[in-house]
Amino acid sequence: MKNLRLPSYLVLLALGLAPMSFVACQKAKSTTAAQKDDTSVAIQTAPVKEETRTESVFTSGLISSDVEARLSFKTGGIIDKIYVKEGQKVSQGQLLATLNLTEINAQVLQARQSYEKAERDLQRVKGLYADTAATLEQLQNVTTAQEVARQNLTIAQFNQNYSQLRATTSGTVLKKLMNEGELASPGAQVLYVAATGQQNWVVRVGVSDKDWAKLSIGDKAKVALDAYPNDSFEGIVTELAQAADPQNKLYEIEVQVKPGNKRFAPGLFARAEIVPNESHTYSIIPIEALVEGNGQQAFVYVVSSDKHTVKKLPVRVAFFDNQRAMIASGLEGIKEVVTAGASFLTEGADVAVMNDSGTSK
Repeated sequence: MKNLRLPSYLVLLALGLAPMSFVACQKAKSTTAAQKDDTSVAIQTAPVKEETRTESVFTSGLISSDVEARLSFKTGGIIDKIYVKEGQKVSQGQLLATLNLTEINAQVLQARQSYEKAERDLQRVKGLYADTAATLEQLQNVTTAQEVARQNLTIAQFNQNYSQLRATTSGTVLKKLMNEGELASPGAQVLYVAATGQQNWVVRVGVSDKDWAKLSIGDKAKVALDAYPNDSFEGIVTELAQAADPQNKLYEIEVQVKPGNKRFAPGLFARAEIVPNESHTYSIIPIEALVEGNGQQAFVYVVSSDKHTVKKLPVRVAFFDNQRAMIASGLEGIKEVVTAGASFLTEGADVAVMNDSGTSK
């Protein structure tokens, strides 16, 4: 059998080309890696933290009294006397104003005389009926007339009593709307009185249905007033409306405020932070991790298990706290989210995770 021998120059050529082929292969691999690095997006990540806390409700309104009385006369007439001035302290039951009683007293006198006549007629007919000189019908008629006269006297006396104004609560006269000598029509407001004790000041505010559902009576509140910019006042929710206002669709809430040693007045502007008693656990991430936000819905990017690509996840945002986003759902089991570079990413994009110093992890 013959041995096949390659010419010596072919062997030398093969040996010379082998290193060149290896180098070329290495260059190709390096070029591919470099091209991949050029197309990767440099990103940074931040850890996902968990925190149990409450979501405060922020709202605003006006300071007012929880007991307010807009006093008016039941009957019309000339105002004879007003005994108080605006800003004056009053006690419950104190006489505040009266009408000129000339006409009203005459009506009471007329009603009393009519009643007395009806009573005499009744007694006379009763005697006649006992002697069979009057019929049963006549007795019934005078009995009815006597009862009608008695009711008319009651009405006249009632109107006489309500021809004067008395304080329905201890407090302060906030407004005097009419003066002595003016003609007051029935029901026309004359005086505005409000209770002004330590426990009588409230802020009435309107909240949305979502905020209303978070709150309950007894929730604590922090109240700030423009009149006292350096002070904060304690408050507590005392009333929750059970129906929305038909005009603005908001639910009215009443927050009782303790003024301490400060002087309150109706109409002061107040801002309230109401803290619900119920708390929840949230995933906390930096705001810059959120992309494509719409209401409470948003997306975040997380690094895939291969460490070189990213996944896009939907999340539900509960609320924001400074530069942090409180995530209600969507980050279960997630350790880190993409922050820097998130706005440049798409689903499955190649990434290079960088340190704070700018070097690759």
